[in-house]
Amino acid sequence: QVQLVESGGGLVQAGGSLRLSCVVSGGTFSAAVMGWFRQAPGKEREFVAAIARSGGSTRYSDSVKGRFTISRDNTKNTVYLQMNSLEPEDTAVYYCAAHWGYSVFSTINQYGYWGQGTQVTVSS
Repeated sequence: QVQLVESGGGLVQAGGSLRLSCVVSGGTFSAAVMGWFRQAPGKEREFVAAIARSGGSTRYSDSVKGRFTISRDNTKNTVYLQMNSLEPEDTAVYYCAAHWGYSVFSTINQYGYWGQGTQVTVSS
């Protein structure tokens, strides 16, 4: 049974940083494309970033490009999201997701496995 568990969320002031982690168990992590998504209150879930199986390719939404960095450690079955220069608009529940394929998708329905989410709140 595949499980994804996020951690690292919290409350931070605008301009601050947080690093989210997501540990995957029950599947071959190195064969999974990993993504981060977020959902703000009253809004639809949206793509944030994704990373290829080897870590050699990444994708970002325009809203976070240059501020967020996705990375992975295949020896620890963990994917990270380093978030810098946080803005109040980044406030959301952040979810990690996995799919066992090849393409670094940005679309939600391509990901079959999801974590429970971690809350990130950025105060102004």
